[in-house]
Amino acid sequence: MMAGLKSSVAKKFEKKFEGIDAEEYRTLKQQAEAKQLEEATKRGEFDKVLQELAAKKDAEIQKRDSIIKEYKVNTPLLEAAGRYRSVNPEQVKALLAHNVRLNAEGEVEVVDVKGSVRYNDSGMPLSVDDLVKEFLDSNPHFVAPTPATTHTKSSVSGANGGKIDVSKLDMKNPEHRKIYAEAKASGKV
Repeated sequence: MMAGLKSSVAKKFEKKFEGIDAEEYRTLKQQAEAKQLEEATKRGEFDKVLQELAAKKDAEIQKRDSIIKEYKVNTPLLEAAGRYRSVNPEQVKALLAHNVRLNAEGEVEVVDVKGSVRYNDSGMPLSVDDLVKEFLDSNPHFVAPTPATTHTKSSVSGANGGKIDVSKLDMKNPEHRKIYAEAKASGKV
């Protein structure tokens, strides 16, 4: 059924544009624009011609700038957010996009609230990756939880050279009571 619908829609548009060559259309359009420009120049409408050319140039520059920004700013933000296990990378990108800009040379800069370039501890400009990591470290609710495994270590036991911090144990928890009993028997308490 879907194949039949697809073929009928394709036939409809093929019939509508049958005999039209896209390349020939582009060429004719460019020739018509050049002819209009030439006629306006002959009539002495230099200001109008210059304004139209400037508007076309500005539109082309804006189009290219948006493509470059997408490639150099938005994509790295999304990739870094995904790499650091963000719950919603699009949301992280939206929150951090105002902190990243392209400088005059087209390079990515991470900036603070005032618009000044941020630097890391070694004096190098902060990267997009570092910005995302810093944000997710300070906002852990944006990070997806990791599943517990059999190799998960408890923060209660053994992390400080074998000594156990009894104040962190919950004696209502059977596992913690077992840890306390083993530690008392081995003299670590």
